[in-house]
Amino acid sequence: EDLGVRHRLWVYSGRRGVHCWVCDDEVRKWSPALRAAAVEYLTLVKVGHPRQSREVEQGVGPCPRGYPSQRGSMVLGGRGVCVGGMGSTVSAVSLDRCSQHRELLQAEFPKKRDSVQRWELLKSKMERTRRAPGAGKSSPCYGDWEVMLQFCFPRLDINVSKGVGHLLKSPFSVHPKTGRISVPLDLQRLDQFDPFAVPTISSLCHELDAASGDGEQDSGETEPKRRVRDYKRTSLAPYVRVFEQFVEEMEQARKGELLRRSDLQGDF
Repeated sequence: EDLGVRHRLWVYSGRRGVHCWVCDDEVRKWSPALRAAAVEYLTLVKVGHPRQSREVEQGVGPCPRGYPSQRGSMVLGGRGVCVGGMGSTVSAVSLDRCSQHRELLQAEFPKKRDSVQRWELLKSKMERTRRAPGAGKSSPCYGDWEVMLQFCFPRLDINVSKGVGHLLKSPFSVHPKTGRISVPLDLQRLDQFDPFAVPTISSLCHELDAASGDGEQDSGETEPKRRVRDYKRTSLAPYVRVFEQFVEEMEQARKGELLRRSDLQGDF
């Protein structure tokens, strides 16, 4: 959205990642330099640098003053970050620039029952620090925001995005380690998505065998027609429909753009 792209298909990788297929005509023509710049703009947390984020490096402060993509990550983090071993996490991530609070929080964390209470303690301390009068020239501490960035903002694979000739994993392919299908995600029902309930190659084979057994009595249909009907009787059908809807919306938008250009040319 920050970059003005419209046609985005989100696909579960089959393991622990998510792919974003951007299908706008303009984006598909981008050079590797433009692609790298776009990913760099969207990157707030560096992979392999657990203590570095754009917030830490540039001192942006609270995300309402940052980019729209940053504010979106804070909305996600604001729902609650509950991480096991929060004590070591805060020491490594949020207190490097707020060392004046390290001893206090490390002493109080063991007294808390779980990470939820530790997180509330951290937030309350950061809020008191921001409102404290007479802070002088010392910069405020946004340790809680930095923790949310580290745990809630996605790690982006820049090489996949910038390389025009990079191999890409197609939707509906099979993950070689888990056997799960790389299925498109329905953003309207994202809260209901369970990565462990995604169809696997084994489950689809069983479902197809069962569908073939049920269709043996219907000898009036040809084999290709039975195959088309059978896939719709498997657990893959709703994911295929998400993909079809995406393609249909993109096709309609493309037709609308062609009509608009035709109308503009006719005006001259």
